[in-house]
Amino acid sequence: MRPLSPATDTRRELYIGLMSGTSVDGIDAALVDFGNDHIRQVDFHYLPFPAELRQQILDIREPGQPLTLIELGQLDTQLGKLFADAAQALIEHNPLYRQDIRAIGSHGQTVCHAPFGDQPFSMQIGDPNQIAQRTGIVTVADFRRRDIAAGGQGAPLVPAFHQAVFGAGDEQIRTIVNIGGIANITVLDGQTILGFDTGPGNTLIDAWYRKHHDDAFDHDGHWGRQGHVIDTLLEHLLTDPYFQQTPPKSTGTEYFSLAWLLAKLALFDGLAPQDIQATLHQLTAITIAHDIERHAAASAEVVLCGGGAHNGLLKTQLASHLQCPVVTSEHYGVHPDQVEAMAFAWLARQTLNQKPGNVCQVTGAQSPVVVGGVYPGSL
Repeated sequence: MRPLSPATDTRRELYIGLMSGTSVDGIDAALVDFGNDHIRQVDFHYLPFPAELRQQILDIREPGQPLTLIELGQLDTQLGKLFADAAQALIEHNPLYRQDIRAIGSHGQTVCHAPFGDQPFSMQIGDPNQIAQRTGIVTVADFRRRDIAAGGQGAPLVPAFHQAVFGAGDEQIRTIVNIGGIANITVLDGQTILGFDTGPGNTLIDAWYRKHHDDAFDHDGHWGRQGHVIDTLLEHLLTDPYFQQTPPKSTGTEYFSLAWLLAKLALFDGLAPQDIQATLHQLTAITIAHDIERHAAASAEVVLCGGGAHNGLLKTQLASHLQCPVVTSEHYGVHPDQVEAMAFAWLARQTLNQKPGNVCQVTGAQSPVVVGGVYPGSL
């Protein structure tokens, strides 16, 4: 741990955002400067999960997987240490002192998102006490549950940040599409913000690929390109009730899981695996496109971010269903992999400034609330 610096640069307002998404590939860490009322990414670090740890996380998210409280607690602690390591790597690389950082915003790793029923909840692990203790920096975490307590779904939380970074400042409608394990969209029209989860992003594509290959994901949709879309299967998948729900709505990989897919496939015989992969790509593309058509048909452009922005097949399929240009967030100077980590740095800043982090029309909350719990750094 670096000692206290003799002085800090008062022109800077530095935060670190930590994010591990539903694709469960690793930790994105963004160092963000909010000084002078501008949002500028200073540096970025990616810490991949060890293969065994990644498999543990994937396993506990599958429905019906047994898990003891001891195993969950140990995983929570282990992930907290890794999140701290990711933050520390940014500090060491720049170099910085811990007093230079106002706070760390850590999303954690979602293991279950169930914001419905009599007892709604969303669970993220990656113990923030470990982050605060190991870095010595104020840590803000557990962002979703306060919104749920206020009657919301706790997701998505990034639309307000999308407005701050990608807001047009005019009357144009711009749609931001984040394709992680789950896909979500944010519709910006210069005045209001609409956002929700459209359904599966990479999760089914990745799960089906892992079932047939010794690799984590379908690079650039290469395997999917070898197949053909099965129209009857696609039509059957699209009958899932989630796709007909109206916003606000959110979902997770515990719903759109390999078990979900296998149950759907049970009605079909003799389908080639690569054809199923091509169909899963089309499912993600068409559900995103349909929701843009329903809620943002007049979009001037669509801005892609998240891991799915690197999948050429997915991008091609999505663009074929849209009537407007499709660009990545790099068009606005933000790498597609870094948007969500930056968002949780922004949310940590909102929390410390006692400003709301949720958008009621997005999550369905009854009122704006300050989200996130604060864990003090070293004395």
